[in-house]
Amino acid sequence: MKNVKAILEGLLFASGDEGITIKELAKIMQISEKAVEHLIEELKYDYEHASRGIMIMESHHVYHLTTKPEHSEYYKRLVEAPQSSRMSQAALETLAIIAYRQPITRSEIDEIRGVKSDRPVQTLLARSLIEEVGRKEGIGRPTLFGTSKDFLTYFGLTSLEELPPLPDNFDPEEFEDEADLFFDRFNDLEEANNN
Repeated sequence: MKNVKAILEGLLFASGDEGITIKELAKIMQISEKAVEHLIEELKYDYEHASRGIMIMESHHVYHLTTKPEHSEYYKRLVEAPQSSRMSQAALETLAIIAYRQPITRSEIDEIRGVKSDRPVQTLLARSLIEEVGRKEGIGRPTLFGTSKDFLTYFGLTSLEELPPLPDNFDPEEFEDEADLFFDRFNDLEEANNN
């Protein structure tokens, strides 16, 4: 097999934060675990050079690609830098949920997404695509969010009725899948606006 080291490197990258074991790598690559161990050692050696920005980390027999600690100052700057004009998938999901389910509270958004939505909501507020539209009756009177006039303008809509309709058998648990059309349209607009 040609380029086995490159394939291994790609698999380590593709495994992301989850990482991958030697056993899994051997099975996928159809080579022995001993060969995988040898390739990992070769890659580690390659990454030790000062001109490389990543390294292999092993934790509980799971291997990950990660950045080098000596460059942490730059990663900190990246995190602190103003965000690019392109929105994250989390922000797009959150925007779609608000567009279709408004008025809605942050905890209701979290429930649909299955994760905290504080940061995506802040991003959308900062871009004026959503706004606070009132308070929900009940304990704590949480803030209700809805889309803004800027949202309609950005998408070239005159009203929310022009949003693509959700299927009749809509299931909130599958909201991400149902909003794909919305994301595609938004991404196309983002790219057009950035060019």
